[in-house]
Amino acid sequence: MNQLTSRSTYFGATIAALLVAAACRTESRQPAGDSSRSTANPTAACPQDNGGLTLPAGFCATIFADSIGHPRHLVVAPNGDVYVNTWSGQYFGGDKGPPGGYIVMLRDTSGDGRADVIARFGATSDKGQGGTGIGLHGSAVYAEEGGTIMRYALPVNGGVPTDSPSTIVRGLPLTGDHPMHPFAIDSSGTIYVDLGSASNACQLTNRVPNSPGHDPCTELRTRGGIWAYDANKLDQAFSPANRYATGIRNAVGIALDGNGQLWSTQHGRDQLAENWSRLYTPEQGQNLPSEELLMIEKDADYGWPRCYFDADQQKLVLAPEYGGDGGRRVGDCVTKHAPAAFFPAHWAPDGLLFYTGTMFPARYRTGAFIAFHGSWNRAPGPQGGYQVVFQPLSSGKASGAYESFANGFAGGVLQPDAAKHRPTGLAQGPDGALYISDDKGGRVWKVMYRAAQ
Repeated sequence: MNQLTSRSTYFGATIAALLVAAACRTESRQPAGDSSRSTANPTAACPQDNGGLTLPAGFCATIFADSIGHPRHLVVAPNGDVYVNTWSGQYFGGDKGPPGGYIVMLRDTSGDGRADVIARFGATSDKGQGGTGIGLHGSAVYAEEGGTIMRYALPVNGGVPTDSPSTIVRGLPLTGDHPMHPFAIDSSGTIYVDLGSASNACQLTNRVPNSPGHDPCTELRTRGGIWAYDANKLDQAFSPANRYATGIRNAVGIALDGNGQLWSTQHGRDQLAENWSRLYTPEQGQNLPSEELLMIEKDADYGWPRCYFDADQQKLVLAPEYGGDGGRRVGDCVTKHAPAAFFPAHWAPDGLLFYTGTMFPARYRTGAFIAFHGSWNRAPGPQGGYQVVFQPLSSGKASGAYESFANGFAGGVLQPDAAKHRPTGLAQGPDGALYISDDKGGRVWKVMYRAAQ
């Protein structure tokens, strides 16, 4: 769904800088390596408007950080330090973003639910590039930067890395429609990285009306799936041989559940009505295909580009580029892996989290949170998404309808350029709080549950 510009590779360490905290509170000047924490009750600091968010009863939110660039995915260390990977400002208006590195470390030293220490490291903003994927393994932060996954060893007390980074995986594809590389790392040290497709539907001519699909789609050798690498091995080169699962157009949301099972979202393809007007009405183009939540199995095929998921029929059907007739013909889609859950078309699922904490009510440990970045391809109807939902699950399948959990990001205007904020990444803190990033306004929220305090 998101089309971000390709990037060249550049890495550099920057000196950590402490920035001024919000004027309504006292600034902390503890050094970034000091892991001390306040025992203050964070929910006491939640503003009445929850930083602009609408949340279920019992929940509240603070603006943990603001105007930090274009945050994509984020992760929280055991000591509470939040690490955020941010993307180039070029896609969001041409700006280069704040000075310093594109990886941001955030720390709350006072316990008020707001970061009063902000420091940057990694690829520098003067090169106009950043990344999406970020994760923790052992005592290191792993981050995607310009087609490379880098490892930054963390100091004993956390904070900003002081040593030069190591290259873990290099040469990940960057061209085309989906150059970002989100990833998840399991407890054994396997990195599962998304390689989104370079095209919309593997057509002979990308996004052109009536252009058939490559058959077979040779793009699947190097894109449109999940690849696996070793987090403990240096200087691994991208290779088709490392493909773990295929047929996934763009798995921006990628995460492990509490049992170590790998899951991802799938961005459904665009422009069914625009490219195949003899087969689909504009209303069908608005509502097809579904966005998907996938339980990932090794060597499984999830259908792209030959198939898409039709919510009305609740099954995978053949795409028009491969002989589909507007939704009736199934063909070999019957052999592909169907989603565990599905959602409205073109909402753009960019963040995925399986909650394992104890702060939230127990029911949230039996499902997934998904951050929907927001649509651009739902005309003639209104755009949708721009919210975080909770999807109940049982035995690997949806066990009920999805529920809106956090809303109000867009500020009332559901359009990519006009929305105030667009949720992108999700992370869980050691206290059980939920962090949500926004790559439009540069904001990070911390969501807490009052009854647990």
